[in-house]
Amino acid sequence: MIPARHVEVFGSTDGELLVGGLPLSRLAERVGSTPFFAYDRAVLDARVAELRVALPIGLEIGYAVKANPMPAVVQHLSRLVDSLDVASALEMHAALDTGIAPDRVSFAGPGKTTDELTQAVAAGVLVEVESTGELDRLAAAGERVGVRPRAAIRVNPDFAVKGSGMRMGGGPQQFGIDAEEVPGVLADAAHRDLEVVGFHVFAGSQNLSTDLLVEAQQHTVDLLMQLADKAPEPVTYLNLGGGLGIPYFAKDEPVDLARIGANLSTLLSDRVRLSQPDARVIIELGRYIVGECGVYVTRVVDVKQSRGHTFLVVDGGMHHQLAASGNFGQVIRRNYPLVLGTRLEEAPAAAPVSVVGCLCTPLDVLGHDVDLPHAEVDDLVVIFQAGAYGLTASPTAFLGHPPPREIMV
Repeated sequence: MIPARHVEVFGSTDGELLVGGLPLSRLAERVGSTPFFAYDRAVLDARVAELRVALPIGLEIGYAVKANPMPAVVQHLSRLVDSLDVASALEMHAALDTGIAPDRVSFAGPGKTTDELTQAVAAGVLVEVESTGELDRLAAAGERVGVRPRAAIRVNPDFAVKGSGMRMGGGPQQFGIDAEEVPGVLADAAHRDLEVVGFHVFAGSQNLSTDLLVEAQQHTVDLLMQLADKAPEPVTYLNLGGGLGIPYFAKDEPVDLARIGANLSTLLSDRVRLSQPDARVIIELGRYIVGECGVYVTRVVDVKQSRGHTFLVVDGGMHHQLAASGNFGQVIRRNYPLVLGTRLEEAPAAAPVSVVGCLCTPLDVLGHDVDLPHAEVDDLVVIFQAGAYGLTASPTAFLGHPPPREIMV
């Protein structure tokens, strides 16, 4: 069955997918080679506009650059969102290259090196501190550079969020400082030459349960208000995290964004603004912003039969799209939505087929038992939901195949 909802995001004409308003076959000629990733600006614009309508006024939107750090994507989004969150010095430089104000860039993630902390202090970006040792090194970096560092405490909450694809809070974690330790850390930081402006909680990612997301946001705000009351200086920064998922599989349903927005509106007006009226309040989204704007396009190079089953062998694979192969966090492998991009109106063949990559490993499967039209060599296979955690989350050097192109249209 054709994943109609995903096709509708981009549009089609005469049975051919449109990306950026261009027929897929023409876009492939423009790129010059397959495989490639293509990101549609109009889809990005529509997603951010949808967020602006649904979310309350006064709640800022931050983009987590790790979801897709392609410079053109970051540059485009820097004009649409309120802030950029980075997880490495390279991402920080990509963010600053957009011209966004340094105080609108935050730097999170465990294992920041001393060099990275020094660069962040010199740039004037906000460092989201993940441990007491990191706080020590940040203060020392400020002394060397002669700049007072700006910091927020990343908090490992005392609750876990059910339903998240990746749990990043609750219990022992490499992420953040345990919530019960934060008051002591704040007291220690008050005696250092540091400006601690607030807190960041990110408890989990890729959650499609609106009920669980609403509950998590309520717990997050409760925790942040408790910690803000113990801060020695006025709190001006509260990052609520994100965690909103996108539907990858047939039975997945999108989150109820209107309900998410209504809950956040109540939390802001009834809790945050009464307690911390001067704080910037941010929801940090990555996958939810960029995930659906991208497609991965790969070409059929062989159609082979093996004991009654048809394999479409393509020139791409898990070295570009590890997540679509099921090897990036899936417990049970399920197919990402995919189509033959120029045969959208053709009926499926009599039997399902498997789409496999060009690597010498049985793990390199992009679609197993997929209902597709009859396929031929040179047909273009399109994998949807490829805008986030695609190329940079994949083992591109494996077996030495050339890297794919990335374009925005």
